[in-house]
Amino acid sequence: MDYLSSNKILIVDLETGQISEDELDDELVSQKIGGVGITTSLYETYQDRDPIILGAGLLTGTLFPGSALGVISAKSPRTGHVTHSPFTLKAGMEFKYTGFDYVVIVGKSKKPVFLWLHDGVADIQDASEFWGTDVWNTTDSIRKSMGDDLIQTLVIGPAGERGSDLAQICVNYWASGDCWGFGKVFGEKNLKAVALRGMGLLEISDPEDFVDQCFEVFETIKGGAFAGKSGVEDILTAMGEKDAKEWIAPFVHRHSACYNTPYPTNTFIYLNENPKTLTEPTEQEPGFLINDVGALLTLKRAGLSAESACRVLKACAKYGIDPSAVAELSARSGQKDPDKIEQSFVDLKGTVSAPEGGKFSSWAPMQPLFADFDLSDESAYGDWWVRRQALAYLFGIHPIFANMAPELSEELMIEMFNKGTGLDLSQETLDQAIADVCL
Repeated sequence: MDYLSSNKILIVDLETGQISEDELDDELVSQKIGGVGITTSLYETYQDRDPIILGAGLLTGTLFPGSALGVISAKSPRTGHVTHSPFTLKAGMEFKYTGFDYVVIVGKSKKPVFLWLHDGVADIQDASEFWGTDVWNTTDSIRKSMGDDLIQTLVIGPAGERGSDLAQICVNYWASGDCWGFGKVFGEKNLKAVALRGMGLLEISDPEDFVDQCFEVFETIKGGAFAGKSGVEDILTAMGEKDAKEWIAPFVHRHSACYNTPYPTNTFIYLNENPKTLTEPTEQEPGFLINDVGALLTLKRAGLSAESACRVLKACAKYGIDPSAVAELSARSGQKDPDKIEQSFVDLKGTVSAPEGGKFSSWAPMQPLFADFDLSDESAYGDWWVRRQALAYLFGIHPIFANMAPELSEELMIEMFNKGTGLDLSQETLDQAIADVCL
């Protein structure tokens, strides 16, 4: 595979410490497209070894709007089925530039380790000194040990080490879209983290037309339905929570977008300092990045104040536990005290809801945002959402942004795939790829 690709599939056996590589075949890309299509195929190939598959879409890391998505595929401890989790911020892009298109992780290490991917090189590193530390300290320690603050991490905290079904793989310091318990899968393999740093370059089959088309799409969508809106509060408002902005406003410091995503889906809040300050904070850890809208909404509807809700989300991120699961179980029990909710993490159990279809993360709201996508009524949301998420996970588009921008049509995705790869993707092949990953 010559274009939009490093042409490498990495296979890591944690039990033996052996690392090998396969080529990414053009025929596989032509049939499965990329992203979740290929992670699913690789899972099926290695399924007898209980693999974790990391991947990215063909458009991930390009100039195409919203091209921020990385994908984790594995068997969920919660459902017993193969499911898919997104990772965004800058981690999806950084994964794409490590020099590996897909990573297959099998086996269990005899001691805690982390996988270090950088510049086409893969190393299994000792993580014994990080085992037992929280997500934030682990990320800081890995970056310090490697001497690079730009390293992106997929990391677990105590929840994953202790085998909680609610454990989450976090991105750097923050929550991810892992609502499947993949943090437990990492922990069972004694895998504390995957550290990512890439300096790779992507070749494009038709670079001039591809780049021109990316800029044209940006020009088209920047005045779209989400224009003038930003952050989690406007997403909550679009979901029908009309007082959301007033509720969270006293703590909002700024909004942040994932790689090359025109809408800032993340909101940074200050809990321990004045959020309006423009100088360096004096408090240690004054703020927190909210990037799980569903968890925030559940805590709000359970009657928590904005401050209490944000303190719960911050504690979840440090411990490495799914904030949506914590929010749902806390709401069910009627618990509103953030300290008592945090104290419950060690023994927290319970069945939590999963999205219909059970393949893609409910981290992306299960409805259109801002735009109506020409849907007749809410009864059409379910099938639309599943197909829309499949499209995002195949091509590498931010799953929340995909629900905001009808301009990112299937026809456009096919066109960009063909310009970028030089292959000939058809609507029929796309339909089949979507059907395969939704089975």
